[in-house]
Amino acid sequence: MPDTPTPLLFTPISFRGITARNRIVASPMCQYHSDDGGPTDWQMVHVGRMAVGGAGIVFGEETAVEAIGRKTYACAGIWDDKHISGYRRITDFIREQGGVPAIQIGHSGHKASCHTAVADWQPLMDADANDGLAPWQGMSPSGMNPDNRRFAPKEMDRIDINRVLDAFREATRRSLEAGYDICEVHGAHGYLLHEFLSPVTNRRTDAYGGDAAGRMRLPLEVAEVVRAAWPDDLPVFFRMSCVDGQGGQWGLDDAVELARELKARDIDLIDCSSGGITGGSDMPLVPRVPGYQVGFSERIRREVDVPTMAVGLITEAHQAEAILQEGKADLAALARELLWNADWPAHAALELGVDDPHGLMPYEYAYRLRQRERAKEMVINQGGAETEEALQRHLNPGPRRA
Repeated sequence: MPDTPTPLLFTPISFRGITARNRIVASPMCQYHSDDGGPTDWQMVHVGRMAVGGAGIVFGEETAVEAIGRKTYACAGIWDDKHISGYRRITDFIREQGGVPAIQIGHSGHKASCHTAVADWQPLMDADANDGLAPWQGMSPSGMNPDNRRFAPKEMDRIDINRVLDAFREATRRSLEAGYDICEVHGAHGYLLHEFLSPVTNRRTDAYGGDAAGRMRLPLEVAEVVRAAWPDDLPVFFRMSCVDGQGGQWGLDDAVELARELKARDIDLIDCSSGGITGGSDMPLVPRVPGYQVGFSERIRREVDVPTMAVGLITEAHQAEAILQEGKADLAALARELLWNADWPAHAALELGVDDPHGLMPYEYAYRLRQRERAKEMVINQGGAETEEALQRHLNPGPRRA
């Protein structure tokens, strides 16, 4: 019989000088366990689980390029050289497990100064200072305060813009020193770069506002800065919200145009997400159905001819394989599904008929799992009745000899 072709999900893929062993991505997931921006043992274990499970590319979490650009005091950051060694410990481990270490860098914009996810990101108030959580002032394109922060965000001037560009440049340098192979710019989910893109939050009248070209200016300048600071043989990704949230104004046509501009600036892949900014238009809520953002990825990939990553309720092996086979994305990213089952890649390999699916896992695991499978095969080959008889002799050995 002819060999069964390897599923596309488990076919290696290359970006510049980096090759991932499969097309499964552990998507960035904020953990709120950082210490003054730096990773702790929690991140080591959390990210390590994804690497052990067999994902080809492993992200940590959205990582702030400056201290005021994080959402919470517990958010990850890479704004200081002191952070480098902690991340290096994690990237070394990812690489030892066969994965490609990836970082997502960003700036929270007006979403700064709040509690963590388990407190529903409630704004920090003066009373929180008693717990060491004093509120601080964030920044935004137009000084709007849609999230009711204690201090209305500062409307960014040219000095602020230049400082943020420098912060992205330095964060990129530190990411390289920390051992990352992929750097992704976070331009989605209502954070600073998305705030510049959307007409809902960008009311500026200078060169960084107004028409689509003006609103795209800062995100594109950030992309240029990161690409210039990152080695030519390593890839840069860009995550965008392909549409605003309910009632927003930034839509898929805008996202296609931004993707064209990013491709022209040598960005290697568009990570297609959605949401984060709401408004008063008739733009509907994106329904949270399986693969709900795959259509965004498909259109950008088709019309811009740029690699894309699909993310959002991808939970089944055959679902992920179909997305790739149908040309809707080049990578399939999972987040909460990996929290539920960090070994999803190995289970998906088994389900899709990959030879030796245990090979995705560390050899210490694979050796024992292969032993178990061989033992099961021996039972089947020996026949059920004979096996049952041998087991009963152990359970009921009869009288002992003198």
